[in-house]
Amino acid sequence: MPEEYYNAARKQAQKEYRAAVNDKQPPFLPALDTILLPNQMSAGQSLGIRQIPVAFLAGTKNSGRANMFARNFMPLAPEDSEFAGKWRHLCQVHLEEGIRDPLKIWEYMNRYYVEEGNKRASVLKFFGAVELTGEVYRILPERSNDPEVQRYYELLDFSACSGVSYLEFSRPGCYEELQALMGKKPGEQWTEEEQSAFSSAYTNFRSVYEPKGGKELPVTTGDAFLAYGKVYGLQELRYGRARETAARLSGLWEDIRLLQYPDGVDLKLKREEERKPALLTRLVWGSSSKLRKVAFIHDRSPDQSGWICNHELGRSYVERVFQGKISTSAYYACGQIPPEQIIAQAVSEGNTLVFTTSPRLLSASLRAAVEHPEAAVLNCSLNIAHRYIRTYYARMYEVKYILGAMAGALAGGHNVGYICDYPIYGQIAGINAFALGVQLTNPKANVYLDWSGTGSVEAALERLTRQGIVLVSSSDVSGLSEQESSLRGLLLVTGDGPVPIARPVLKWGIYYEAIIRQILNRSYQQDYAGSARAWNYYWGMDAGVVGLTYNEDMLDGSRKLAGLLEKSICAGICRPFQDALYDQNGRRHQDWNGELLPEQIIRMDWLMENVVGAIPSYEDLTDTGKETVAVVGIAQAARSGSPVPAGKGIL
Repeated sequence: MPEEYYNAARKQAQKEYRAAVNDKQPPFLPALDTILLPNQMSAGQSLGIRQIPVAFLAGTKNSGRANMFARNFMPLAPEDSEFAGKWRHLCQVHLEEGIRDPLKIWEYMNRYYVEEGNKRASVLKFFGAVELTGEVYRILPERSNDPEVQRYYELLDFSACSGVSYLEFSRPGCYEELQALMGKKPGEQWTEEEQSAFSSAYTNFRSVYEPKGGKELPVTTGDAFLAYGKVYGLQELRYGRARETAARLSGLWEDIRLLQYPDGVDLKLKREEERKPALLTRLVWGSSSKLRKVAFIHDRSPDQSGWICNHELGRSYVERVFQGKISTSAYYACGQIPPEQIIAQAVSEGNTLVFTTSPRLLSASLRAAVEHPEAAVLNCSLNIAHRYIRTYYARMYEVKYILGAMAGALAGGHNVGYICDYPIYGQIAGINAFALGVQLTNPKANVYLDWSGTGSVEAALERLTRQGIVLVSSSDVSGLSEQESSLRGLLLVTGDGPVPIARPVLKWGIYYEAIIRQILNRSYQQDYAGSARAWNYYWGMDAGVVGLTYNEDMLDGSRKLAGLLEKSICAGICRPFQDALYDQNGRRHQDWNGELLPEQIIRMDWLMENVVGAIPSYEDLTDTGKETVAVVGIAQAARSGSPVPAGKGIL
């Protein structure tokens, strides 16, 4: 019997050897002493006896033994060799009583190299062992900006609190996301029950994902597991409902494939020319005489939020423009019913286009889009890479640049202020664009930054005015009360209260009209199917979706300056983020062609050199701010302790 097993193992080795040669890859096991320098090899630290995932078994510590095995750890020696005899003996021991002695193993970058017990490792792997016992010595790499090294140190931090080292990701930051998905703050310890439940969930997921074709995708199983968990949570995975998991994976497959691209987002910066309706569009929307139904899903009611009021004005605009062709309805996902059920209800009532107007509805939007492919779902957020939904937002940094130039021109020898709500994608660009505008007209002025997302606009404004600042860029959105509305835009703070000088205008009606016309007049699905990335609409002043209104008493010079900058931005002549940019630490930020790419602008997590202030921590935000930052917050803010959205833990 051991002879037959050895022959079978050797055939696996020979097959792997030939495949490696054909692929022009090294056919033998890698050896750690050929990877590291001698001084690194002597710097190992003992971790004691541990269970080692066989999947992460990489090779041998010393090169002298490496050519006895193919790269899959199966034996290459002839059947009549001494090596083969020892392998067969260990095989017999394993079958009769089990291999119990721990191996001596070296770990480097979460891969394991055997110093003593290579044949034992080979036998155990042949018989399908998932783990083996080893006395482990770890060699740490030198810290660097190498993404692999960064991911490894993130794994060490994650493993220290979770006890999990068998999960790997393709990009930095994922371990923090997984910790949050478990309902844990950074560094918070897992209980033994949580570790056990997580292990069951991951094992059950992998048993479905890999046979389904996951091994062939250029992403890790951990990448796919995290993507699944963000949409459906992890609770049900622990119970091993393979059929349900397989069905959900089928729906998410395009999103998982998208993970292979470092930048999975295709930013649509301009409105495209309208075209005649294509066949697929007619099939989705029906005949030209049929009334189309469009749903708007809000996470709060209009009497609670100026943001929702603005979107409702946009919905009313669409009703007027498409009178007799479009019927719209508003739904409010702010009660006890989960938002994905609200979206499902909207689809069941015949809405074939669904706009969800808050980043907090992103996860529910994605889940609903996967489960209801008959409807097109768009979410109002930025920098989200999902193939099943599209996102849309406005380039607010363009108007902020103009407001900054106006503030700098009016400030004279004084500093100016800026109030931001939450540290999410796109908002840091607004701060920096305003600071650049100030720098354009008043190079000596600083921008004092405060945050309404830690309390209120009124409190932030009071803190700034106590510092002698009278020119402040405040909220972009109209408030519900007259007082709240008076705190919007560029403000001059006087003894009688704040006086608006200029205000940003978000024209959601025009935005929604343009998107709906694209769906009505062109092959919405066909064009998207030809792309490999997710689509984010990110339109600005040139698309007519963002503008400014001015106080009638504003000085003519400032009005002319603003008008000139607006025309220049719309014509593409003036681009705020061009030339060399320096942050608060004196670091230079500049792309190869002298300006930042749109993707770099969106993902800004640094502040301009003339900004006085800092990005707030997660703990300092209001509940609404925390919910928003947990979904679309920049890493610097979300990393400081965002918990998982409700209901997404493992227990």
